[in-house]
Amino acid sequence: MLTIRDLVKVYPGPVTALQGIHLDIPQGMFGLLGPNGAGKSTLMRILAGLLEPTAGQVSLHGEDILKDPQKVRRHLGYLPQDFGFYPHLSGEKMLAHLLTLKGVTARGRSLRKLCSELLERVNLSAAAGRKVKSYSGGMRQRLGIAQAIAGDPRLIIVDEPTAGLDPEERLRFYHLLAELAKDRIVLLSTHIVEDVAVLCPRFALIRQGRLLACSRPSEAVAEVEGTIYEGSVAPEELDRLRSQHRVTQSLLVEGRNRVRIYQPEGSPPEGFLPVVTSLEDAYLVAMGNAQAGGIAEVPEGRHPNSQTEPTPQAPAPEGMS
Repeated sequence: MLTIRDLVKVYPGPVTALQGIHLDIPQGMFGLLGPNGAGKSTLMRILAGLLEPTAGQVSLHGEDILKDPQKVRRHLGYLPQDFGFYPHLSGEKMLAHLLTLKGVTARGRSLRKLCSELLERVNLSAAAGRKVKSYSGGMRQRLGIAQAIAGDPRLIIVDEPTAGLDPEERLRFYHLLAELAKDRIVLLSTHIVEDVAVLCPRFALIRQGRLLACSRPSEAVAEVEGTIYEGSVAPEELDRLRSQHRVTQSLLVEGRNRVRIYQPEGSPPEGFLPVVTSLEDAYLVAMGNAQAGGIAEVPEGRHPNSQTEPTPQAPAPEGMS
């Protein structure tokens, strides 16, 4: 269990990147979903021991991560959002260099043998001798995962791992992450809703450093079921529609806007029909609630900003609470 209590990070300025994050993350895959700039990478860097928080506590299976980061790093695998490789090295030599820097031992095997096993696990054996500069984005991500899982870590943190991947590489990466999550904690930070919908039994939603909700994807979708309607409107009618209804999504199709609205009560506009809801609908509704000032409650009834007294706010709809 990864336990996070009242975690706060304030940068000079001051800029508050995290505002009292409070989470319990069990074994398996757990998603941290939010827009760019929400504070996800700051949280990941604190958990990886690369950044000190302003306040709060973090423990992994009872061990204090913040008190002794070096001790926990032996059980940690980390794939940051931006991972630098030496382009002139082969995949095998690059991995060997990274394992040496990490201090990973081969336990009775040669380092080359260990690298070979890791590359096979991430399906890079055939490209082991190729220079990294020739790798696709997905291959580079899989090479990053190979170094992250070296040493059999109990906690793996991956920060925006599928950004920029084509659909085939993304699917391959999904299968790899799902396999890794069978016997350890894998924390996936992403702004891509599909990543969470496909991979994560549970996820937390974060915006502007605040924890908005913690839920299962199926529960989040069920909360907005029957409240999402879709219709087609002319471009000149869109502003009027926005002024009267909560527009969550608008796509231009053949010169007309295909629009989805959130209508928890009352009648939808003429021509709008109910649609099958998705996690993306639930996400957009929750983001809209937060932007409007409503903050959903997290488990155990804790206010997301537990460092300060809660300020009166308009109640949020029940979606993703």
